[in-house]
Amino acid sequence: MGNLFCCFQVDQSTIAIKERFGKFEEVLEPGIHCLPWFLGSKVAGRLSLRVQQLDVRCETKTKDNVFVNVVASVQYRALADKANDAFYKLSNKTAQIQAYVFDVIRASVPKLDLDAAFEQKNDIAKAVEEELEKAMSAYGYEIVQTLIVDIEPDERVKRAMNEINAAARMRHAATEKAEAEKILQIKRAEGEAESKYLAGLGIARQRQAIVDGLRDSVLGFSVNVPGTSAKDVMDMVLVTQYFDTMKEIGAASKSSAVFIPHGPGAVRDVATQIRDGLLQASQFQQ
Repeated sequence: MGNLFCCFQVDQSTIAIKERFGKFEEVLEPGIHCLPWFLGSKVAGRLSLRVQQLDVRCETKTKDNVFVNVVASVQYRALADKANDAFYKLSNKTAQIQAYVFDVIRASVPKLDLDAAFEQKNDIAKAVEEELEKAMSAYGYEIVQTLIVDIEPDERVKRAMNEINAAARMRHAATEKAEAEKILQIKRAEGEAESKYLAGLGIARQRQAIVDGLRDSVLGFSVNVPGTSAKDVMDMVLVTQYFDTMKEIGAASKSSAVFIPHGPGAVRDVATQIRDGLLQASQFQQ
């Protein structure tokens, strides 16, 4: 009696396809089953219900004529309630999936530039998944997920892209350096202008103090020495300063040669110029 039946086991996450006289009869669930072979029953094959992954490598070109290899990973599984379709309708499921992936990728990537293809990987993956879902559901398969895991341009294109990126960064660095130097020059010029302005104020105040001192000296001398005029006092002061200056020039060991008019007439001209300056300063104060 045992020879009339054949017992066999169906593993978990697997189903067996039972045929009778070459015709599909039923799907055998995981567990122990007895098969009456003498009645023409047999196991035509087994079908895994686990999620499987197929990596597809597709060569195509982008809109800017760069050839790339697009690597897509398709995760799929057979549906238990459509095991009949999954087992009988496809003779080579991987080739079928691969053909659909090629079709979608070669229709989508040529519409995009290389940079856009990297940025829109998810959109490409979604388009592949939608197309596969429509096609494979009719054959008893479910598309769990589709991923574009890599986009590989030619090695020379990679080097060119890296050089472009490096050049752009160097150009940006040069711009930033030039901007920093510009700011330094502007600040230096502003500092020099402020320094010269303050130096000018100092010289102006110094000269004003000299004028005020000479004026006070002339007025004091005129009051203390009766009969002298402001002109006499100023001429005496100028002559004294003139000879003091000549003495200092002659006494200096490393002084440069200075050619100045010398004589009573020259002193008189200097006195006239200083006196005119004092009068202009007095008028300005008033």
